[in-house]
Amino acid sequence: MRISEVKIIHYRAPLREAFTTSFGTMKVRDTVLIMLGDEEGYTGWGEAPVDNGPWYNPETVATAIHVIKDYIVPALRNKEIRHPCVLRGLLSRIRGHNMAKAGVEFALWDLYAKKLGKPLYKIIGGVRKRVEAGLSIGVIGDMERLLKSVAAGLEKGYRRIKIKIKPGWDVLPVKTIRREYGDIPLQVDANAAYTLHDLPVFRELDKFDLLMIEQPLHYDDLYMHSILQQNIDTPICLDESIENIYDALAGYKLGSYRVINIKPARVGGLCETLAIHWFAYQHNIPVWIGGLLETGIGRAFQIAAATLPNIRYPNDISESSRFYVEEIVEPPWKLSSDGTYIVPEKPGIGVEVREDIIIKHAEKVLSYSF
Repeated sequence: MRISEVKIIHYRAPLREAFTTSFGTMKVRDTVLIMLGDEEGYTGWGEAPVDNGPWYNPETVATAIHVIKDYIVPALRNKEIRHPCVLRGLLSRIRGHNMAKAGVEFALWDLYAKKLGKPLYKIIGGVRKRVEAGLSIGVIGDMERLLKSVAAGLEKGYRRIKIKIKPGWDVLPVKTIRREYGDIPLQVDANAAYTLHDLPVFRELDKFDLLMIEQPLHYDDLYMHSILQQNIDTPICLDESIENIYDALAGYKLGSYRVINIKPARVGGLCETLAIHWFAYQHNIPVWIGGLLETGIGRAFQIAAATLPNIRYPNDISESSRFYVEEIVEPPWKLSSDGTYIVPEKPGIGVEVREDIIIKHAEKVLSYSF
């Protein structure tokens, strides 16, 4: 592949309802979309699901656009790229900025798969025709609304319920869900909102047979998580703390986790996703795929990653209609009645990108040809 065209788009997607986590409340989803075209007329799409502020990680819309425009695009110029993982070598001088790198790498994967005439999931070694979906519920703060959200998710067929927690909204909502809905598959996600001083909270949560507690402590920590895991029975799942294969290895040696949530964008793309996945496979560590409120473009890469053989829990992949007023892919991602998504068999990511909708909600479009 020789890239001849690049588009970088700041896209602002209106949400159906506000989504709240320990980071804050989001009413519009800002993200960065990337389109790559080659000399033969093929195009590929990717997404860097950053935010306007450095909340989930240090990257923002502004930094992603800057890094892609000023560093990644020049690295692609006049290069023959035989495989998407070649990009890691081309960008080896750029430290960090995993989401910016991932957005471009995703577009390369889509382009590469289309040129081969194969669905993306088969090229990366996927083995599933369907992938299980779980529901992630934000910090609602209202018990009646929480129970209604859980009921709606179960009625939709989601295979697992996850609720976001923070200090003051943790044990009681879990206890209430268990009382109302029994032994449904249930887990919690703290988004790094706690410290070891909160050990009594985690010991209380131990009583409710949770699948896992996701990222309870500092987003950049491995050591304190190892201490917490020694003191509770519920498996710790690391998210923000695992940015690459080196973090996965260090956390394994320390005993910091028993499960890994891989967000392909967080770790820098599908190439690093594959490295972490196969490491976990070799060491019998369960893995599942997380999300960052991606649009339908980013969601396609979640679906592909979720077909890998070591995915052992339902994935955070909500259907398009749950979050977005308008979806930018056709067909939109729709959950089957059994709580799974059918993996598309068309070449590339398997869905068509609606550029008309993207342009309608685009804040900025940068185009380059070479």
